[in-house]
Amino acid sequence: MSPPGVCGLIVPQEDMPFCDSGICPDIIMNPHGFPSRMTVGKLIELLAGKAGVLDGRFHYGTAFGGSKVKDVCEDLVRHGYNYLGKDYVTSGITGEPLEAYIYFGPVYYQKLKHMVLDKMHARARGPRAVLTRQPTEGRSRDGGLRLGEMERDCLIGYGASMLLLERLMISSDAFEVDVCGQCGLLGYSGWCHYCKSSCHVSSLRIPYACKLLFQELQSMNIIPRLKLSKYNE
Repeated sequence: MSPPGVCGLIVPQEDMPFCDSGICPDIIMNPHGFPSRMTVGKLIELLAGKAGVLDGRFHYGTAFGGSKVKDVCEDLVRHGYNYLGKDYVTSGITGEPLEAYIYFGPVYYQKLKHMVLDKMHARARGPRAVLTRQPTEGRSRDGGLRLGEMERDCLIGYGASMLLLERLMISSDAFEVDVCGQCGLLGYSGWCHYCKSSCHVSSLRIPYACKLLFQELQSMNIIPRLKLSKYNE
């Protein structure tokens, strides 16, 4: 297991490894979980917990003071243990010693329970974000289920274009815009302010977020132009 992690395997106690004093671990944690989660406190807690059990006292193990790792390690040596908190561990399956010394000791570990009732939700209609006009995200905000980039890639791979259209525009933030076929810029109320004409203005449905992106680019002096096939054949 890694902190916090997924339980990968549950085995009978006789198959668990054991140390020289015959103690079996309750949980074996995957060391690869520590660099990514940066839970250094857990490593210090294990070391201080082991020394504290041997001496029958508490250790204060936060970043603001208390026992130093060096002092805790010296306590372990005094009781005949490895300075680094590692133990010689024997495999419960083969009866042979494990290839490496194992960082072994008492540590507080709490089970995190995910309950379906706290997670399940559905919506047909509901609130939308003010800026993008897309459905809000998350159960707490009565939001919709997110269709992210990777889900989109799967749908593209299967060629489900109409499902993509529905999820990413119709059920999300479909918006009517006026586009000038001559200059390719967005018009307003059937009028192109650039060409000063309404002759070539067409009405399109695009996602509101797309229209917002065009306007944000225009504010940076980058002018996106939409090419309409009828005018550019």
